[in-house]
Amino acid sequence: ELMEGNPTRCFNSFRMHKDVLLRLVHDLESLYGLQSSCNMNPLEMVATFLHIVGQGCSVRNAMERFQYSSETVSRIFGEVLESVCRMGSLDQTYDPEFKDVPPQILSNSRYMPHFKDCIGVIDGVHVPVCISPLEAIPYIGRRGIPTQNVMAICDFDMQFTFCWASWEGSAHDTRIFYAALRDPMLNYPHPPNGKYYLVDSRYPPRKGYISPYKGER
Repeated sequence: ELMEGNPTRCFNSFRMHKDVLLRLVHDLESLYGLQSSCNMNPLEMVATFLHIVGQGCSVRNAMERFQYSSETVSRIFGEVLESVCRMGSLDQTYDPEFKDVPPQILSNSRYMPHFKDCIGVIDGVHVPVCISPLEAIPYIGRRGIPTQNVMAICDFDMQFTFCWASWEGSAHDTRIFYAALRDPMLNYPHPPNGKYYLVDSRYPPRKGYISPYKGER
């Protein structure tokens, strides 16, 4: 009904346009191991998953919308989530030595040669979360609502090369940054000698990281 109706309905229900949804289903099925079940095909499985995460609704709500049992909806949600997680594995194909200047800098006279040794950008983002009121206090930061503070590194191809979630919203970016540097299990991509990341003023000044000059836009 949604796939054959007004395109706006598809976007409102699944938070993506029809062509994007179909490409996502194709990739999850052909590349990331999503298989149809005896009751649902991959399109309906992904639609159920997106309906839950896109609308923030409950399993019971999805049961009513798609007319399946709670066991089926819960199982399908888990299977699609596993495929999405495999799809979302961070890109580790980059050169750890960062020997080459990114073409986005090399071809732009505004940035070359000033940023020829820059290898990416680091920033944090607060993502709203739903959590028990008994555990919510540490997650309430400057935004006044429960959030996770997620630290991420992005290269000049707009690909994430590092991401660390689960920190409470009250945790400062500096605390998360130092914890990432000290934990060898995270496989944090440290900048080689002579290279650096761009960071904002919430990160500490240190070798390999350049933040804006105070008072400058």
